[in-house]
Amino acid sequence: MKTWIILFVAILSEVIATSALKASDGFTKLGPSVLVVIGYALAFYFLSLALKVMPVGIAYAIWAGLGIVLTAIIGWIMFGQKLDLAAFLGIALILLGVLVINVFSGTNTL
Repeated sequence: MKTWIILFVAILSEVIATSALKASDGFTKLGPSVLVVIGYALAFYFLSLALKVMPVGIAYAIWAGLGIVLTAIIGWIMFGQKLDLAAFLGIALILLGVLVINVFSGTNTL
């Protein structure tokens, strides 16, 4: 259970950093720029902790998949990004892929 929390912290850190990257306006705004550096540093640190226990393919698939989904949702809510039916279908397929890896894959040893 602790490993899943660590992985989730890595995902949230990456999503915050990516959102701050958009808000930094090409690193021209100090606050968001600092958040980018801190967020990505924390993301990779916590991902490295999760990789001590989890298989790299599983951890990275979950990290990347959920990061994409959460970033798309934040882009929609905070930055007014338009998400059409195809985007929502893609998000659903990513979530389905993460679910399949966790529930049905024999490579998930946790």
